[in-house]
Amino acid sequence: MLNTLVPTTECAPQEGDITAQIGNTPLLRLAQIERHYNLHPNVELYAKAEWFNPGGSVKDRAALYMVRDGERRGLLVPGKTILEASSGNTGIALAMIGAALGYPVEICLPATASPERRRLIKLYGAAIIETSGADGTDGAIVEAHRRHSQAPERYFYPDQYNNPANWQAHYHGTAPEIWQQSEGRVTHFVAAVGTGGTLVGTAKRLQQYNPLIEIVEVQPNSAFHGLEGMKHMASALAPGIYDPDLADIHMEVGTEEAQAMARALARLEGVLAGPSGGAGVLAAVRVAQTLTSGVLVTVLPDGGSRYLGDSFWDEA
Repeated sequence: MLNTLVPTTECAPQEGDITAQIGNTPLLRLAQIERHYNLHPNVELYAKAEWFNPGGSVKDRAALYMVRDGERRGLLVPGKTILEASSGNTGIALAMIGAALGYPVEICLPATASPERRRLIKLYGAAIIETSGADGTDGAIVEAHRRHSQAPERYFYPDQYNNPANWQAHYHGTAPEIWQQSEGRVTHFVAAVGTGGTLVGTAKRLQQYNPLIEIVEVQPNSAFHGLEGMKHMASALAPGIYDPDLADIHMEVGTEEAQAMARALARLEGVLAGPSGGAGVLAAVRVAQTLTSGVLVTVLPDGGSRYLGDSFWDEA
């Protein structure tokens, strides 16, 4: 069955601490969304449910890969503190991994990050360095760079926006899972862009499996948006790992319409995803409406429970 979790040889779970449970998330068929939007009967829509990771988001994958890469290269050793800039999910992932592996963690986090994310970071024992909400993740990045440059002997700074280990986590994990779970039938991969890691790593590997797979990149349609974790590249500090030429299709979505799709996922599918997941599904639907056949896969980066304090859930 396409919606059955299929472990891969590259990321198969092993015995050990909680980090061994990262990856191998299920692929869900969005059959009710297909019917609601009158997609062609030969078009199938799937979503990778990344909140099944132990830290609750897709960022668990990159965070673990960057930490293990740092250890292998001797950059992260006992006594050092993990320092990162995050809008929330990578901060949570690193806080969880730091707790499991015995490293202290400090997260530069915009003041606008949701209370749920702030609480989770603290529950794992990490320290939060609050940065300007108006500056978003760019302000958090500047602060993390400043702290690391002043005390490089104290910190291991993964720098998720410029670290190749970020996209390599998806190259070696997310993409092989999608390929196996879709039985090699995937025709389109759709991903919202934040650091670019999920898009770049998954796209590179999928197109090695089949160069005809089309890649769809999704961004907010404005510099001033409410899609936490996503970047409007034209107005933001573009991550070093981001490749603007990788996607075949570039799509922009609005905050309100992405939030509306998140509500639709809950009410039609029983799938509680965050707004960035709504953005990915919305873009996938728009592409699917132009097709008479295809298997489209998108990513639900996290669950909607991290946004329950947001008022958009109450709208009709």
